[in-house]
Formats: sequence, structure tokens, C-alpha cells
Amino acid sequence: MTHAPRPNILWLMSEDCSPHGEAYGDPLARTPTINRLAREGVLFEQAFCTSPVCAPSRFSLISGVHAASCGPAHQMRALAHFPDGLDTYAGLMREAGYHCTNNAKTDYNSDLDKNAIWDDSGPSAHWRHRPEGAPFLAVFNPNDTHESALFAEEISYVSPDEVRVPAYLPDTPEIRADIARYYTAIEKVDTVFAHLLAEVEQAGLLEDTILLYSSDHGGVGPRSKRFCYDDGLRVPLIVRLPQRYAHLSPWHAGERVGTAVSHIDIAPTLLALGGVPIPGTMQGRPLFGPQAAAPGGVAFGGRNRMGERYDFVRTVRDSRYRYIRNYSPHRPHGQHVAYMWLAQGYQAWETAHRAGTLSEASERFWQEKPAEEFYDTVTDPDEVHNLIGAPEHAERIEHLSSLLDRHMLDINDNGFIPEGSPIEGYDNSRVPGAYPLHEVMELAGRAIQRAPGSLGLFIDALGHDNEVLRYWGAQGLLMLGPDSAPAGHALDTALRDASPQVRIAAAEAHAKTRNPEEAVGVLAGILAGDHARPVKLQALNALTFLGAAAADATEEIAEFTEAADPNLRSASRYLLLRLRDEYTPGTTIFDLTHMTAHPPASVF
Repeated sequence: MTHAPRPNILWLMSEDCSPHGEAYGDPLARTPTINRLAREGVLFEQAFCTSPVCAPSRFSLISGVHAASCGPAHQMRALAHFPDGLDTYAGLMREAGYHCTNNAKTDYNSDLDKNAIWDDSGPSAHWRHRPEGAPFLAVFNPNDTHESALFAEEISYVSPDEVRVPAYLPDTPEIRADIARYYTAIEKVDTVFAHLLAEVEQAGLLEDTILLYSSDHGGVGPRSKRFCYDDGLRVPLIVRLPQRYAHLSPWHAGERVGTAVSHIDIAPTLLALGGVPIPGTMQGRPLFGPQAAAPGGVAFGGRNRMGERYDFVRTVRDSRYRYIRNYSPHRPHGQHVAYMWLAQGYQAWETAHRAGTLSEASERFWQEKPAEEFYDTVTDPDEVHNLIGAPEHAERIEHLSSLLDRHMLDINDNGFIPEGSPIEGYDNSRVPGAYPLHEVMELAGRAIQRAPGSLGLFIDALGHDNEVLRYWGAQGLLMLGPDSAPAGHALDTALRDASPQVRIAAAEAHAKTRNPEEAVGVLAGILAGDHARPVKLQALNALTFLGAAAADATEEIAEFTEAADPNLRSASRYLLLRLRDEYTPGTTIFDLTHMTAHPPASVF
């Protein structure tokens, strides 16, 4: 038969899935297809996504650009404007003559038009529909391993007694059951992969087709998906090149690569394999192809809003060590996200927390966070022993911290911009003078240290012309807690700031040190006012952390319990239950029926 001059590419993606299977040292998983790919391909032992949740991660995958470069694409979930200056690997390969199909998930966290970048995108999309002679790029996203498997999947062949419970979790029957049932989901997706590979083989195309296997991010048990540890960010990555394309690989079949690589490298890698020029806007490097570059050796990641809850974390991982910087140390990891609380594991964890029965390691999830974390993932794979103050690691910590700073500046990280601000966005944040990122990072770095000696710096920032600097001045005072009491006059002024996001941060700080009634009135006014949905959500979050004082805004909070937006809906329902002392960890707050009627594109 006649071989195509360019390779076909088949990309198999399991959702929400950390590395599993014998190839990754997991003997419980039944993954013969993944194991086969590992034997015949190149397995990356230390591969990481850019965000531990689907939508921001998928923005980075399709564009080759970190979602944090293009706010609000780094939030989960949002509708960022995809600027004219960026490209997608699918669009570029399609222009170069590839038949590009996607079955079926998009979720690019932006206004990208899937019909403009794919020849076909949907449940029936398939490479077999390509024009005669055209090479194909086909992506398949079976959803068997999605987080929702924990809500309904039956436990099949793995007993809860057989599973390993990570040290950061309590050993409860519910958590063991969640871990066990996920093995059923993994077996199902491996079977789907076997069918997809069989189609290629039966068509006589296996030796013309490069196979790629990965996941959009890690997961899905408690403290995995959504969290910036290995269980949320580490992903499987295997690339199989047939013999006729072996020259495109720097590695041999069956080889294992221990150097850290990133999902940000996948878009340029696909282009390189297809012989398509890589645009300079892409932020990764091709791992395969004629211009293959040595792996960068570090992978950057982060998180911001997850569902209805705000957090802000940035991290860098080399082949052994992880450095984490928490820009919201005053918020616990264990903020209630209604969707993830549908899993019984989270319910059981919170129940144990409320009962006071947790170990030190598993209780930490419910406490405020340190400004920085540092882990040796070889000696501490569960990342529970924070070595940030260890003298023997000081030089390494400083190196990784500096790399993270440089990376954030290089990508123009939008994470410091309060969601809903007119400054956020790929183009808007690059307007000269609009976003003085270096100055903002210095201020935020002081804020997270929560040192009383920085009080004057934060007060001065409240008077700055730039909204983002004023916002971080207010955040710094909020993080200081009682030590911000001398800033009362400045906070009084900030309650009338032109930016509602600044007013919200100032109001929460004000309520904790000066006048809760006045601050709650400001937040209630924002809920009742003509503001964008992200602004209202930020006000609901601030009220959530004010405890009983938020009761004065009950009427305004109640207005959102039937909101079309699921984030506002969940946040208001949870807050009212807490104010009425009616909440329990088993209370169902997320409305799955409502979500079905409001697809992701309608959610900010």
C-alpha cells in the first residue's frame, strides 16, 4: 500500500487521570493497552499539566500558551477572549493539509470557535471521514475517568481493602471506596483505547500513525484534581512512533524519560511531528520532530478560582522537587466547592475534621496555608513534609523560586488581576503601563509573608493609581488580620474605591479589624448592584469568611440561590446554610440538573 508522506497522529486522552497501570508502578490497574503503548513507545515519568483542572489546562493544550497569559482563562471556568495573535495547533495543522478531528470535548475556556479550528468536533468525529490521501490528526477524549465517576461508578475488581490511602487523607471507608471505584473507570477507558487502536490496525495504518497518550490533568480523589501537588498536576505521557518515523524521536522505543516535561510542550510537539512551523507565541518546546529540543527540566503550574472558590497558587517542579507559592495563604485548601463535595470522600474528610479525629497531615487541608512549600517527591511522594525552612535545601529553593518569578514575568501572568477587571486579558494586560507586573509581584510577595512591618507598604499601595496595586494593598491588609488595625482610615477610604474588587478586599479586612456592620453593608451593596458575575461571586466569598457577621446580608445573599450561574447559585446556598446552622458535609448543594441545562460556555 502507499504510505502517507506525513505521519497520522492519534491522541488518546483520559480525563482527570493521574498515571495508572503497571507501566507506572501501579499493579492494581488493569491497563493492557496503556502498558502496550509504554513497551512500544517513549514514556515520560515526570510529565505535568499546567493547571490541575480541565478548562485552564485545555486552553494551554490547544494554544501552547499558559492560560495565565490570557486572563480569565486561568480561572475555572471562564470565557476569555482568544486574541488574533495566538494560534492553535489544530488550526495550523488543518491549514497545512491535515484532517483534524476532535471527539468530543473542547472546554477551551475561551471564545474559540471549535468549528473554525477542527474539520469535525463532536461525538461522531473520526479520522476515517478524512479526504482520500490526507493525513489525519484525531483526538479522542473518552470521559470514563472523569471526576463524576466517583459519584456513580460501581466498584468492580479492586477491593477497598487493597488500595493505598495517601498520607494526607484520613483512612475512611468512603475514601477507600472512592479510590477503588476509580480503578473500574480506568479499566473502562483502557478498553476504549484498545478499540480505537484496533480500528487503526484494521485499517492498515498503525505503521503510518504516531500514537500519543495523556490526560488533561491529574486526579480525582480528594486533594488531587484542583490542587497543585503531584496528584493534581502529574499526568501520564506516552508517545509511540512507528519504525518509519523513528528518526523523529530523540529516544528509542521502550525508553523511559525521567526529565520533567510539561503539557505546554505538546502543541509545538504536534506541529513539529507534522512538519508545520511553530509560531513564536507558543511557550513550550517540541519534544519530537526535526527541531526537537532537550526537555526543559522544569514544569510550571498553578491554580486560581475553582468553581465558586477563589485561591491563587503557583508552582514549579523539576524531576524531583516541587516548590509552591501560595498567594492566598489566608484561605485553607479545604474551601467548600459544591461540585467536588458530591464525592463521598470529601464529605467523609470534612466529617472527620469536624469531629477532631484527623492526623496532623490530614488536618492541614483545613487550616490556613504557609506562604511557601517545598517537597522532595522521592522521599515524600505524598507531599506532606514541608521542607521550606530546611537549610540543606536553601540553595535549591532559591533556584526554583527564581525560576518561578522569571516564568511569571515571561508569560505576563494575569493571576494577580482580580477577576472581572478591565485590565485582564492577553491584549489588555499588555497595554504599556496597565499592568506593572514586576511591581505587583513584589507587593504580593510581601503580602503573603504577612509581616506587620509591611503595614505601611500596603497602606501606600491603597493610594496608587493602578487598580491591581490597590487590590494587593487591600489583600496585604486582609492577610495581616488584627495587625492591620492601624490602617483603619486607609480602609475607610478603600471602601469607596472606584474598583469593586478593591472594595471587596478592603471590606473583608475592615470587618475583621474595625466595623463588621459597615463592611457587610458594602458587600451587600455590591451584591445588589449592577456588577459582573465575578464581582458578585467575590463578594459572596468575602461574606463566607466573615462568619455570623454576614447574616446582615441574608436578603441579598438569598437573591442568588436560584441564579442561572451555578457558581453564584452554589456559593449563596452554602453560605445561607452556614448562617442558618443547617449545613452538614453530606448536604447536597450542587445542582447537576441545572448544570446540564446550562452548558460550560454559559459559565463565566
